Amino acid sequence: MSRAPAIELQGRPGQPLGMPPARFLRDYWQKRPLLVRGAFPRFVSPIEPEDLAGLACEEFALSRLIRHDRARDAWELRHGPFPEALFPTLGERDWTLLVQDVDKWDADVAALLARFGFLPRWRIDDIMVSFAATGGSVGAHVDQYDVFLLQAQGHRRWQIDAGPSPPLDFRDDVELRLLRRFAPTHDWVLGPGDMLYLPPGVPHHGVAEDPCLTFSIGMRAPSAAELMGDYIDTLAADADEALRYADPDLAPPKDPNEIDADAMRRVVDALNALRFDDPDRLGDWFGRFITAYRNAEVAADDAGPPARIELEWSLQHQGAVLRRHPFSRMAWRRAADGGRLYVSGEDHPLPVPDARRLAAAECIDGAAYDALSPPGRDVVHALLAAGHYRWLPAEDAG
Repeated sequence: MSRAPAIELQGRPGQPLGMPPARFLRDYWQKRPLLVRGAFPRFVSPIEPEDLAGLACEEFALSRLIRHDRARDAWELRHGPFPEALFPTLGERDWTLLVQDVDKWDADVAALLARFGFLPRWRIDDIMVSFAATGGSVGAHVDQYDVFLLQAQGHRRWQIDAGPSPPLDFRDDVELRLLRRFAPTHDWVLGPGDMLYLPPGVPHHGVAEDPCLTFSIGMRAPSAAELMGDYIDTLAADADEALRYADPDLAPPKDPNEIDADAMRRVVDALNALRFDDPDRLGDWFGRFITAYRNAEVAADDAGPPARIELEWSLQHQGAVLRRHPFSRMAWRRAADGGRLYVSGEDHPLPVPDARRLAAAECIDGAAYDALSPPGRDVVHALLAAGHYRWLPAEDAG
């Protein structure tokens, strides 16, 4: 009888998972939790708690504040933005500040995503950063997506229930979706550089042992209902009015008031006629859907793009670059007639090399621009005009 894979490992040089990525995906991904000690050895947080508090005061940031009254086991949830004067009044215990999409606002935080290149980039949602005062927590809960919890500063105690059928009913006396019952099977204290991976559906509870920062690298996992809703909306929008319920094989009914089995078969046939039988149409729908899904902000062009001739000269001769808007999500796919580039819910037919290059590039310099085909350059200009790239002159491109 084979032994179950270990639930706790030591990180190795160049292997933050403590193993090759293929083994992690085979044995742990969406199967079982994993604690990696020293996943990021000597890790130094790229941001400080004060930076996070400053971000939470901004209108554009998605932030939450959670406070726990231990005496009454009561929880308070507030949404930002928050006034600066609030933070000195919170005290030294039992509160947590959470800010979503910090990777979109801080390039040093975003650089961490390169360490998760063993996953499809379009599956990664964001890096949420939380600061917790001593005792701070968001309560015992469960997520329906994969998450990597990287300890950045201080120490946090994590308890998880890795049992086969954990209780998942929620409390009805708090605004948060907290578990009514939580019986941990594992209990660890994580320090800077330690990382806990949790697949969907594993109950967990984190409590700050001292003031601490935790980075949550969360995955994009649309529910079947979300997929179906968008799929049906797209089918309905594109449907040919000539496609209707039809009964050319109709025979005299035994009971004219009955919806019989033959009628239901025809209903199924009518619905099946609306399916995306063409793999490319299905692929285009999903590419548009997944690059727009859960996008907290839409890219926008503040000052119109430069003239094309000016842009190309600055890229090729003056060291300018085009930097992708942090909220512009891109992915690509091979299609029957070439490639498709998907950008925040839109699709662009392109040669495969262009689609691959643009999906991978955070910045486009003169050399990258020159490597594109004419259709690829046309798409770059269209995306620049729509705000998906920002033109940075040489002095701002560093």
